[in-house]
Parts: sequence; C-alpha cells; structure tokens
Amino acid sequence: MDNFTFYAPTYFAFGKESEKQIGSLIRRFGGSKVLMVYGGGSIKRNGVYDAVTAAMNEENIPFVELSGIQPNPRSGPVYQGIEICRKEKIDFVLAVGGGSSIDTAKAIAAGAVYDGDFWDYYSKDMTIDRALPVGTVLTIAAAGSEGSPDSVITLEDGMVKRGATGEALRPRFSILNPEFTTTLPAYQTACGITDIMIHVCERYFTNTEDVEITDRLCEGILKSMIEEAPKVIADPADYQARANIMWGGMVAHNNICGVGREQDWASHDIEHELSALYDCAHGAGLAVIAPNWMTYVTEHNVSRMAQFAVRVWGCDMDFAHPERTAQEGIARFRAFLTSIGMPATIRELGGKEEDIPTLVKMLGVADGRQVGGYIKITPEAAEAIYRMAM
Repeated sequence: MDNFTFYAPTYFAFGKESEKQIGSLIRRFGGSKVLMVYGGGSIKRNGVYDAVTAAMNEENIPFVELSGIQPNPRSGPVYQGIEICRKEKIDFVLAVGGGSSIDTAKAIAAGAVYDGDFWDYYSKDMTIDRALPVGTVLTIAAAGSEGSPDSVITLEDGMVKRGATGEALRPRFSILNPEFTTTLPAYQTACGITDIMIHVCERYFTNTEDVEITDRLCEGILKSMIEEAPKVIADPADYQARANIMWGGMVAHNNICGVGREQDWASHDIEHELSALYDCAHGAGLAVIAPNWMTYVTEHNVSRMAQFAVRVWGCDMDFAHPERTAQEGIARFRAFLTSIGMPATIRELGGKEEDIPTLVKMLGVADGRQVGGYIKITPEAAEAIYRMAM
C-alpha cells in the first residue's frame, strides 16, 4: 500500500426529511446569500424545489436561482453563475440535483473568486485551492460529486470535456434523502448505478500491490449495486434499495476506496469524448466503454481481472487458464449492464465508425495528454477500444 492523505470533511445529513436542515447548515457553514443551481422542471414537479426553498425561507436566507443546467454540464451556465455571484455578492452556492448541477455549482464557486478564466482549472491541470463554499441536495445517485473534490465541465467552444479537482470544491454539507430519487426514470437510475460501479472499478484496477482492505471495500460496493439495482428497476419506490444505492454512490467516489493505491480513470476519460460528441448520458457511455477497456487490458494483469471475476461476479476460478475466468467475469458484467437497460455499443448511442478518428483526437493522447494509470492509453490503444466498442 502506498502512502496517502485522506481528508473528507463533508457533513452528510442522510434520510427522510433531512432537507429540513438546509437552512441551518447554510448558516453553520457561513452562508448569508445563496446561489441555488439546478436543472429543469423535475424538482418543481416532485416537490424538491418547494422543500429546499422552504428550508431557506425558514432561516430567512435570501437566494438567487440559476436553472436550466443540462446533463453533461456546459461552460455557458458556469460563466453566467460567476457573473451572478459577483453582482449579487453571493457567499454560498447550493446545488440541487445530480452530478451536472453539483459540478456546475463547484465550477461557479471556484470561478467566482478567481481572477482568470475558470476554464484554466480544467484545461491546465491546476488544483483548485480557493472557492466559495458549496452545499448539495442530491436527487440522483450517480456521480458521487456530493462527497468528492471533483468537477467535470464541457467547454462549449469545441465541446471539450475536462475535469478539475481541489479540496476547496468538496461540499461543506450534502443532503441525501433517498425519497428524492424515487421518481427517476429507470434509464436514469441505471445510468447512475453504472457510474457508481465504474467509479469503483477505476480504483480497483491498480498496479499497487497488497491493498486488500480497499480491494474488499470496492468489491463490497460492487456486489451491493448488483444486488440493489434490480430491486429499484422493478420497484422505483423501494426506499431501502434507494438508500443503499445513494450511500454507495457517495462512498464510491469520496476516495475512501482509492487511498493508498494507484488509480486508472481511462474509462472515464475515454467516455467523456462520447458524451461530449453525442451528448449521451455519462453512465450509458461508461456501460459501452468500460467492458471493452477491461477486455483490452486483461493481459496486463490476468490475475487481477480473474480476481474481479471470482470475487464480484461469482465465477469459478480456472487455475490452468485464468484468462478464461477473467473473460467470463467481463461477460457477466456486460450481461448485468444490459439487464438493467444499458447500451452495449457506441452505435446505440448514435455513433458511427467514421467518428473514431475524431474521438481519438478529442481525447488528446496524441498531443501528450496522459490518460490511464493501470496502462497508459496511446492513440493506438484508444482507437482499438473505440473500435471494439463500436
């Protein structure tokens, strides 16, 4: 196990009616005027908007709204939010929604106190060490942004999708009420579960040896998703299954599963170009890319892929031919994703064979961008994985 530091100060209020604490928590963490960032009309239809605004009104906290945040969040609303924060003297940013709203709120919080262009953080690999405080009210279990220091934004000029990080972005508090996720369509729920699972896999596939504790944490989360996913697809109102998935999404990405070990993140980086080009759901793109990445890298460490197959998917170990066990595990993973309604190919996302050179170019590995920790992704590797996924 490698040396590490781990700092995760987010205050989590979990469970039914936890949203009633929003106003007092904003006050607790220094907020006196709020920018509320959210997506479309769903939070107004399902009552979340009323609950959140009532909690702020209860504490007499003034707020300004920025709505219309799209999936695969864009730079435009970030610039708009930064302008609002400066003009209105906002001192706290509250995201209501899923990863798109939260990532947008984080980018706004960083940009509002930065003299340059917020995109510097995303394009120049700069660590964000200063930002307005951020709080979240989660409405979809997926990105894990409610407990992480990370944010992903798409620059509309060229549709370049990149991430930024920094402990200043880690939310001061997050409200996690599983009831807020029960109205999600099955497809969005499945996309979220897929994202959770790949967050774990990005940490699980490592070159670091002797990391049994985090291996077992990763395997436990994956097995829980396998167990809970069919329940919520069959019964969207299953509170206990929703609760397990919601907490699993946070644990999958606050990095407790990734400490002390080299991580990968190639599947996410490779997928980002799909959602940038085709505007597909991130989880759907991951469902297409991750199993093909696994197939491509199997020979790098057959034992680890076989361990994944045995411990997570219940495959029998073929000691004479461990590669067969590894491939059986990948096949079971593909079948699981298909069973919850996820796509299996880029074509299902609207992609075409002739797009592959564009995708490779967008990924940037030919220009020196480093992608992948388990194996380094070359232009040839990226092309091969995209072709396998097509």
